[in-house]
Amino acid sequence: MGRRVTLLLGVLAVAGTAAALASARPEGSGYSWHETPTGTTASLRGLSAVSATTAWASGATWQNVTPAGSPPTLQFRDIEAFDEDNAVALSVGTGTDSRIYWTADGGAHWTLAFVNTDPNAFYDCMTFFDNKRGLALSDPPDGIKFRILSTSDRGRTWSVVNPAGMPPALPGEFAFAASGQCITSAHGHRAWFGTGGAEEARVFRSSDRGQTWAVASTPMNSGPTAGIFALAFRSQQHGLAVGGDFAAPAASPNNFAMTRDGGSFWRLIPAAPPEYRSGATWVNGNTAIVVGPTGSDVSTNHGHTWTGFDDGSFHTVDCANPSACWASGANGRAAYLVR
Repeated sequence: MGRRVTLLLGVLAVAGTAAALASARPEGSGYSWHETPTGTTASLRGLSAVSATTAWASGATWQNVTPAGSPPTLQFRDIEAFDEDNAVALSVGTGTDSRIYWTADGGAHWTLAFVNTDPNAFYDCMTFFDNKRGLALSDPPDGIKFRILSTSDRGRTWSVVNPAGMPPALPGEFAFAASGQCITSAHGHRAWFGTGGAEEARVFRSSDRGQTWAVASTPMNSGPTAGIFALAFRSQQHGLAVGGDFAAPAASPNNFAMTRDGGSFWRLIPAAPPEYRSGATWVNGNTAIVVGPTGSDVSTNHGHTWTGFDDGSFHTVDCANPSACWASGANGRAAYLVR
């Protein structure tokens, strides 16, 4: 069975049979990435794993993969796929560069669902609770409160959530549009988003699908180029936050934290790699994968200790199930996990 990466409008078939792919798994060597050709040199910052054979990736505009009629400045940094045919893509940027598109035919056609008209808004990332209900996050347009969009029809329409339930932002606080993982959700009603840029890196959490929020400080480093870049939860109580300073990717300590109470309290992970990591996902209840420009790491004990297994660059990582994990990054690099 071949593997494919769907790049917005382009569907690329990856050569290889199931037997050949199985033979590529190095016995006893632990985890590794098996790269797949994408035919692009774009920076792939959005990723959504569908199965062991299919993933969707999105990045900066390139050649013919842009939704028809869209401006050439669009940067698709988040994509959420429901299956091989249905997906929602987020373009980030100021003003009208923040847009949301959806497709129901594998990317052959895209429909524009939302265009931001606030010149001060900047949408960073989105998440879906299920195949209908989702949220998108903007930095504070007024400098006071983060803005949330919600959808209940698989991304066809979006509306601004009443800001009364959002705690105030710190001066200079924002989210990072680096991997499409600055906001995440769990099946049910809970959602979380991470921040940086200010004197503290914080995690906002909601128990009612984004209507009201509480916020907690973390001990992670924060600053103009530092903070939380990705959140991943293995249950509604146990979560992982990763980040660091993208301006110092190889020397970025105090960049991993975990919670055991749903995000009310966060503590540093002292045995974490002291390097900037922009993407994170859980493979199963015990194992997590993180990626960044200087490499990839795996933990098989709930995030307490980590082992590096690849020194290549990736922006983001996602698992559809324990046997369907993908990563994507700069220069069109995309790969699936073998072990």
